Amino acid sequence: MTHTYQVTGMTCSGCENKVKSSLLVLPDISAVDVSKETHSATITMDKHIGIAALQGALGSKYQITASSHSEALEETKSFFETYKPVLLLFAYVFGVSAIASWQNGNINWMQFMRFFMAGFFLSFSFFKLINLKGFAESYAMYDIVAKKAPIWGYVYAFIELGLGIAFLVNFNPVLTNWITLVVMTISIVGVLQSVLNKRKIQCACLGAVFNLPMSTLTIIEDLLMIAMSAAMLILM
Repeated sequence: MTHTYQVTGMTCSGCENKVKSSLLVLPDISAVDVSKETHSATITMDKHIGIAALQGALGSKYQITASSHSEALEETKSFFETYKPVLLLFAYVFGVSAIASWQNGNINWMQFMRFFMAGFFLSFSFFKLINLKGFAESYAMYDIVAKKAPIWGYVYAFIELGLGIAFLVNFNPVLTNWITLVVMTISIVGVLQSVLNKRKIQCACLGAVFNLPMSTLTIIEDLLMIAMSAAMLILM
């Protein structure tokens, strides 16, 4: 994609070169055309880069603003493009769970949550097991247990698989939900630390198959599992 931005503060050809070289340092930017006469910078990028990142690269001497596009729209499009695999997976599991739990014109919410948890854990464990070593290495970068005991990453993938099967066959619901509550609560601690500290690392939720950055979406995933397991324990 290519966008044109307004850049103020340029007074000479040296400024043009400085702006161009500063922007080209950023990853995913392949070309930059700068003009001090029109106070503009036309940037070609592999994926959308926000204004904050562009401004950070330029420093305080030059000010950059979007002039020919909506930053909010581009960031929304970029979000959906980045997280398309996990969003599609959630929509798929949600839809199948809703159909499977439809009874007498209404959704049986206890069954819906059980089927959703089964679909979630079976799907996510599948992607982790495709490249178990890659998942374990990525998981050890932020999980509080896997950091100290890397083998936990290998075990965790099979725990998810076991939980998926347990929810699917409705095996000992109280025990299954308590294990889910404990495991996901431990898991979310490392996720929260990484997101709050703004660490730019890969999220291991879909293993090493997709290169998904850690974000608040990962927190929502874990919180959803915690909330559903807690709700089922309360309603039993």
